[in-house]
Amino acid sequence: MAKVTVPTDQQAELYQISPGSVRISTAAAMALGLKGGRLYRDAACGCINLIQNYPEGCYANCAYCGLARERPGDPEENSFIRVAWPLHPTSEVVARIAAKEAGGEVGRVCISQVHDKRAYPDLLAILAQVRQAAPAVPVAALVSAELLDEAKLRELKHLGVDTIGIGLDGASEAIFNQTRGQGVRGPHSWAGHWRIARLARQIFGPLRVNLHVIVGLGETDRDLVELFYQLRDEQIACYLFSFNPEPGTALQHAPRASLTRHRRIQLVKYLIEERELPHGAVAFDELGAMIGLRAPAAVVEEAIAAGEPFMTDGCPDRHGRMTCNRPYGSYRPGEPFRDYPFQPTAEDVAVIRGQLRLAELDRGE
Repeated sequence: MAKVTVPTDQQAELYQISPGSVRISTAAAMALGLKGGRLYRDAACGCINLIQNYPEGCYANCAYCGLARERPGDPEENSFIRVAWPLHPTSEVVARIAAKEAGGEVGRVCISQVHDKRAYPDLLAILAQVRQAAPAVPVAALVSAELLDEAKLRELKHLGVDTIGIGLDGASEAIFNQTRGQGVRGPHSWAGHWRIARLARQIFGPLRVNLHVIVGLGETDRDLVELFYQLRDEQIACYLFSFNPEPGTALQHAPRASLTRHRRIQLVKYLIEERELPHGAVAFDELGAMIGLRAPAAVVEEAIAAGEPFMTDGCPDRHGRMTCNRPYGSYRPGEPFRDYPFQPTAEDVAVIRGQLRLAELDRGE
């Protein structure tokens, strides 16, 4: 972590810190006209993703994160999900959001916290600017769970946040602890994340809370599938990400999950959430790897042909359509899509079929 000796109350004069400034995803910066360029295959960015900025970076120490406390270098050199997040004055970003909203619609704004004692009051300050400039825009808060409690969650809802996102990331308690908690000297706890997720579910309602889950941190397929069933039963949404090693992090040399594994996990998640796949339909070997999928062939075929299981998981816009599609958050341009930020074409579906290799699974036929 950068050594910052300037007192907190004086930092705003020297650094572009929140709430006066925010980092914005490269795709969102392009959508708002703050950065030139175009996205491959004309992928649209419907969600304006903002992240708080402080000179120390983030006090958490997640093993895979480009913002981790113990990552070498200065915070301004860091990336997040392998993407540069340019820094802009909050007033400028909010004015661009308001102008874009006036000319049509912004799908959603998402304000993300880093783990810092200033993060909650600064979240409120940024939220107030967004709501004043564009009162009809749906707003989500991607929160650091240990910074919240019931009163703060209720305050966020009262002030206009309609969706809460929480980065659980690890699909099991053991993986969580190894990558986010005590195993990396981090402040996060499995129990704390679930406590806030369940409180938020009570306050915001069914499927208005989502947990981010990363495929490829060392979890088993069984871990993921059991988590999908649990979240379905609790009416908490699950948004999948694909682990993509960040240079300079503790997991920079860790292997990625194969495309075949990722596709199968995406398909099973969709069948659990959207087609009521019963418990016991997925079989595993002694190491927890998926070896069987016993579901009606017509149901599986319909899901694959639709392409929806392989699209990015994300929050909806005001019409209920997925709008947070995070173009290229899980892969680089030129690499095979891990999740599609748009509806897959027939050609894309043909590629997906080959990646799934379903003939290798026990289909019970």
